[in-house]
Amino acid sequence: MLDIKFIRENKDVVEAGAKKKRLDFDVNKLIDVDDKRKELLQKVEDLRAKQNEVSQKIPTASETDKAVFLEEMKNVKSELTNFEEQLKPVMQEWQSLMLQVPNVPDMSVPEGGEGDFIEVRSWGEKPNFDFQTKDQLSLLAENDMADFERGVKISGFRGYILKNDGALLQWALIQFVMNHITKKGFVPMIVPAMVNKQTLLGTGYLPQGEEDLYKTQDGDYLSGTGEVATMAYYSDEVIPKEKLPLKFISFSTCFRREAGSHGKDTKGLVRVHEFQKLEQVILCEANHEETVKFHEELLTNSEEIMQLLQIPYRVILLAGGDVGLGQVKKYDIEAWVPSKNNYLETHSASYFHDFQTRRLNIKYDDVGKKRYAHSLNNTAMAFPRILVPILENYQQADGSIKVPEVLVQYIGKEFLGK
Repeated sequence: MLDIKFIRENKDVVEAGAKKKRLDFDVNKLIDVDDKRKELLQKVEDLRAKQNEVSQKIPTASETDKAVFLEEMKNVKSELTNFEEQLKPVMQEWQSLMLQVPNVPDMSVPEGGEGDFIEVRSWGEKPNFDFQTKDQLSLLAENDMADFERGVKISGFRGYILKNDGALLQWALIQFVMNHITKKGFVPMIVPAMVNKQTLLGTGYLPQGEEDLYKTQDGDYLSGTGEVATMAYYSDEVIPKEKLPLKFISFSTCFRREAGSHGKDTKGLVRVHEFQKLEQVILCEANHEETVKFHEELLTNSEEIMQLLQIPYRVILLAGGDVGLGQVKKYDIEAWVPSKNNYLETHSASYFHDFQTRRLNIKYDDVGKKRYAHSLNNTAMAFPRILVPILENYQQADGSIKVPEVLVQYIGKEFLGK
C-alpha cells in the first residue's frame, strides 16, 4: 500500500507506474473519493469536538442553560450520526481503492510484458549428451522416483507422490539449502500454510490474486508461499532499529490452484497444486540503497546454491507488465532444462519498499520516530520443481542420475535409480 499523501503529491508517477505494470487503475477516482473522505472526516471531527465542548459545560451549567445544552447535544448527535453513516461507504470504497494502487516500479525495470525481460547474465555450461536423452517423466518413471497415477487417484489433477530416490533427493536438497542459508545468519522457521485474509491482504496477494488461492470453509486460505506467514510474523509491531535487518529462511508447504495455467505443464513436477518452498525474507530500514543491497544479496544466495549444484542458469530482470502489484523490482533465476531446450523459472527475488509493511503495520523505532520497514523476499528453493533440471542435467546413458557432488553427503550415494 502506498501512502495517500505520496499518491496525491505524485499522481503522475503513480499513473505511469500503473501503466508500466499494465494495470488498469484510475488514480483520479481515488483522489476524488479521498476528497470526500477528508471532507466527511472533518465534519465528523468538528461535531465530535463540539459534542465534547458542550458536554463539559453541562455539569456546571444552570438548569436553564443545561436544558439548552442538552437540546444542542441532541442536534449535534443527530448531525454526527448522519455524517458517520455517510462516511462508512466512502471509507469502504477508499480502502478498496487503496488496496488496488500498484507500487511504482524502479527506473531500471524495462517496459513490456512477460517476454520483454532483460537477460542480466548466464552461468554454467549446458550439457552435451552423447546418448538419447530423456525428460523428467521418463526418468522419474524408469527409476521409480515418483508415482503420478496414484497421486492423481489420491488428490486429483496434478497430484503426485515422490518415492524412493525421488523423496531422498528432495530431503537432501532441503537440508543442503537450509544449511547453506542459515550459515549466512538467516533465522530458520517453519511457518503455517493456513493463513487468514488479513495476512494475505497485508502481503498483497489479495484482492487481486484470490483466484489462485484455496479457501477453507471458515474463510481462511492456504498460502502459495512461506513469504506470507513470515511477513505477518511482525505485523502490528514496532521493531527496535538495532535489530534490523531481520533475515529469515522459512520452510512451508504451499498450495496454488494454477488458475491461470490451464493446459500448461499438466504432467510432471513443474506445475503442481501442492509443493514445498524455502523462502528468504528480509526486513530492513526504510532506505532505498540498503534495500537494493539486500536485493542483490538475496539473489547472490540463490545463485550460489545453483552454482554449487552445478545447474546451468540465467538471471533475468522482469519487465513492468510481469512485475506484481506490490513489487518494485524483480529478478528471476531460470534453470536449463535439456528436454525443453529452454529455461525454467526456479527462483524469484523481489523488493517492495514499504508496500507490504504499511498494510501489515510493521514499523521500527528510529530515534523515537516510527517508520515503516522495507521488505524483500527471494526463493531459496522450490520443491519439487527444482528436481526437473537436476534430473535432466545429471542423467546418465544407462538412465540413472548422478547425484550433485554437494548432495552426496546427504544421500549417501553417488547415483540415483538404476
